[in-house]
Amino acid sequence: MPIDQPLAAALDVARAAADESAVAGTVGEHLRAVDDGERLVSHHFVCLKRGYIGWYWAVSVSRAPDSEQVTVNDVILLPGDDAITAPSWTPYRERIRPGDLSPGDVLPPDEDDVRLVPSWSAGDGDEQTADRFFAREVGLGREWVLSLEGRESAADRWHDGDQGPEAAIAQQAAGACHSCGFMISLAGPLSERFGVCANGMANDDGKIVSFDHGCGAHSGARLSRAAGNQKLPPPVFDTVGVDEVDHY
Repeated sequence: MPIDQPLAAALDVARAAADESAVAGTVGEHLRAVDDGERLVSHHFVCLKRGYIGWYWAVSVSRAPDSEQVTVNDVILLPGDDAITAPSWTPYRERIRPGDLSPGDVLPPDEDDVRLVPSWSAGDGDEQTADRFFAREVGLGREWVLSLEGRESAADRWHDGDQGPEAAIAQQAAGACHSCGFMISLAGPLSERFGVCANGMANDDGKIVSFDHGCGAHSGARLSRAAGNQKLPPPVFDTVGVDEVDHY
């Protein structure tokens, strides 16, 4: 359907409406006339307002059937393809990242969080019955526990993180954590892959570490002969000792 010619020709009416609505001197040259529907056209003008590069003024005009009188519907400022705009709004829950919480902040889990299941529906192992597990968790006051998906997600995150085997410190470690005397064993299904470091001199003290992680503070680490104290030869020019001088 061709553009409505009387409305497309109403350039002066559209510019007058834009000048009236905009700050003086911010309406630039005419860019285009866009067909928005039957007897409905938008005129676009360059925006000259500082900080609005790529934006344009859009003036919507229309007319009644069998009438040549042009009516201005609205004047708005819109971003073009090259305009600088704010990023799309993202809900708070999707923006927050680990470590963002401050004292007093609250981040409740989703109602359908797959990481959690009622305590009566999951156990620590095949050897435990549901009733025994439920009784233990109720005694601890825990209505919800980690689901299998939640446990595997945590295990993957820990294994791939800074306390896993791919960490730079683990690549040059003196030994692996599974053989270190400072590692505290865990209980439950994750005990076969992870422990807690208890070496106060280690970088990971008090953190979950994978068995194949490691560092230079391993309990079995020993200094090599090259790294030990070396006896130095006597100095060529002694500036430390006291010279004995005979006085006559």
